[in-house]
Formats: sequence, structure tokens, C-alpha cells
Amino acid sequence: MTVVTDPPHSISQPADAAATDSPGPPAADRPPSVLDELERRGAVAQTTGAPALAAALATGPVTFYCGFDPTAQSLHIGHLVQLVTMRRIQQAGHRPLGLVGGATGLIGDPKMSGERVLNSPDVVAGWVDRIRGQVERYLDFDGAHAARIVNNLDWTGDLTAIGFLRDVGKHYRMGRMLAKETVAARLNSEEGLSFTEFSYQILQGLDFLELYRRYGCTLQSGGNDQWGNLISGTELIHKVEGADAHAFTTPLLTKADGTKFGKTEGGAVWLDPELTSPYAFYQFWFNSDDRDVDRYLRILSFRSEAELDELAVATRERSHAREAQRALAGEVTELVHGQQAADAAVAASAALFGRGELSAIDAPTLHAALAEAGLSTVDAPVPSVVELLRLSGLTSSLSEARRAVAEGGANINNRRVTDPDFAPGGEDLLHGRYLVLRRGKRSVAGIFVRS
Repeated sequence: MTVVTDPPHSISQPADAAATDSPGPPAADRPPSVLDELERRGAVAQTTGAPALAAALATGPVTFYCGFDPTAQSLHIGHLVQLVTMRRIQQAGHRPLGLVGGATGLIGDPKMSGERVLNSPDVVAGWVDRIRGQVERYLDFDGAHAARIVNNLDWTGDLTAIGFLRDVGKHYRMGRMLAKETVAARLNSEEGLSFTEFSYQILQGLDFLELYRRYGCTLQSGGNDQWGNLISGTELIHKVEGADAHAFTTPLLTKADGTKFGKTEGGAVWLDPELTSPYAFYQFWFNSDDRDVDRYLRILSFRSEAELDELAVATRERSHAREAQRALAGEVTELVHGQQAADAAVAASAALFGRGELSAIDAPTLHAALAEAGLSTVDAPVPSVVELLRLSGLTSSLSEARRAVAEGGANINNRRVTDPDFAPGGEDLLHGRYLVLRRGKRSVAGIFVRS
């Protein structure tokens, strides 16, 4: 249920797809659907039959779901593709179910790198509440297409082992389960695969069946590495209920350098502002490579195609201006953290490099910005500017720091310093404890003064 995705490729009807999909009318013979828009934006990797799914969405409304497992205290930006996709489908007139896996979060979806650590029921229950709140931000809970949050612990909590094996397990064939890519890879590894994680795909199939029975849910979306788990549900519905169901996956957004989208050297970029500050979140997107930014915008932005095309042209013709990156960072930060936090991140980003007033930045945002740039701590009284430049790493030595001052390249709080022996006083401290150092135009660091 954890939403992670895979590199984009063409829409297809895979060999292991459920055979329940009718072909559906040709595109020319049906009204347009939200699937068409998702395809144009590059947000579809695989489907269980694009014509049938498009026809269902064109004639809707369709009840659909996407699941999020509480395997951490917060979702990260790898989940953002799914959250945005859910919002887009709901805005097209369909009914979303946001599933937070209180049961599957106790198990964990098998991953390539080895067995997951099993968290305690109390920890998982706390994470369920946090992630539920995050998912709710992206959905509308009013009107004819109101969203609903569900927890799969509601239908698995009282399920007995015998009941699970007799009523659900009998519909699964070992050959298909063993052929799943992650399962096969883990079985051939030194660590192997526990029966606990091996059973995960059955639990996810049961989720789809229960949501079909309870709410008439006929569509599931997920990341592309979830394809086998999604098909588990469509096939189970067909075997047990004799009904058709659909599934589609979204692609993984990878960076141009080949690293995984949503990860940095320090770990995940979280949606929780306490784990990743709105400023750091904004900077992650603003630093997108020119080769990536158009793809990110098309999948995550709600701008029109015409606007996106204009930004793509700007990237090709005026890449130094970073118009597309600025648009992406501003929109996604506002989507996740709200307008006020996005505005503060923009203001801080500009002020750190001399294009705004540092005193106007609130203390938490300033701290987050300086932490990203590199924040060193000193005790009062504050040492001289040359010592601060060396301490912060902006220069490698005191002599180099003196040259920087002499050449007019040293700034404290966006004011040029001409005296190498100048030591900032209390009146110079932002919020009574911070200094912003800059060498030249683009090298910035922060000082926290401990009193």
C-alpha cells in the first residue's frame, strides 16, 4: 500500500492483468475522461485496460481508492504524486476513498532491500492518525462526490486465520504470487522473505474486495511498483463477485542524475513541516534540474497545458531565470503547506541573497533557511567577521577571509563589511540570535549566537 512509483513507460495491457476488463469503446466514440488528461500529463504508467477504464471514467461517477501505509510518522514527496492524482480525479467528478492502512501498516509491503521492521500496534495507530490528517488535506469532503477516509483494520481486525485462509487465500495461486518481481528478488536473496510480508499482496487484494462490497469501489490507483498488489484486488473481485474492476499506476519521478525522486542524501523530504521545513521543501523543488522540471510540473501542477508549455519554453530559452522552478516550488509548497508558508519561503529565499529584507522573515523560517545553508553556533560575545567567515566555512582560513573583506565580498545581514576586525553586537542580531553571512553573491551561511 505504500505509494512508491516506477520509471514512466507507455500505457499497456500487461500479460498478468485481470481478464475482466471489457475493451470499451474507441476513444473517438466516447466523451473525454480524466484518464485522457492524466495520460497527457505523463501521469499514467500501466492500466488494466485503458479503453475500458477511460469509458468508465467518462460515464462515471466512479468510486476509486488509493492506499497509504503508516510505515513512518509522515508521508513524503514520493506520495505526493498519488495525492495530487486523487485530487485531480475527484475534481473530474469521481468519489475518492483514502485508505490509511492500520492493518497493512502492521505488516509492511515487501521491499527489495530486505525485511521491514515491525512497529508496535500503538506506534502504528498513532501514525494512522497523523497520515489520515495529511491525506485529508488534498480531498474535498463535501458535495455529491465527497471523499471518505477508511482504515483496513476495520475489516481485518476481527478476521481469524482460518477465515482468512478459507475465504480469501483459496483464491490465490502460488505461481502468480511467486512471480511478483519483489517476491522473486527477495526469495533469491540471502535474507529471503518472511511469510508475513509474502501475505501482504493478499491483504491488499482483500482491501479492494471490501471497498467494492462496502462502497461500490471499482478503481484503485497506486505507484508502479504496486502493480502486482493492485492486480491482486481486481482478480479477487472477479473471482469472488464476478465483477469487473480497474487499476492504474503512476510513474516514478526520478531525477536526471538517476537518483530516486523524493530522496536526498539526508533521507526523505517529508510532507510534515516539523520534519522538513517549508523553506527546505521549497528549496528542494526550486533546485530541480532543467531536465526534470517540466515533467514534475505536468504531473504535480494544476496549471493549464498552455501555461506549462510557456514554462517549458522559458526553461529552454531563459534557463538562468529558473521561471519553471520558481513556479513549481511555489505551487507545490502552497499545496502542501499553505499560502502563508509558501510566501515566507519565497521571501526568505530572496532575502538570503540580498533581494529582500531579512528582518521581515519570522524566526522559524529564518532558522530553517540558515539550517539549509549551513548554521554554525558561537557563544557571545560574537567574534570578528573574519573569524565568522572561517568558522562558517565560507573561507578556509583567516587570511582568505581578510582578502574577501578587502575585495568587498563579505556581507553580514546583507550589509557589506569593510573592516576585517568588525565584531557584530547585540543590535546586529536578527531575532536576537542570528547572523546571515554572505561571501560574494551566492555563498551563504548562518551564525546562531548562544547567549
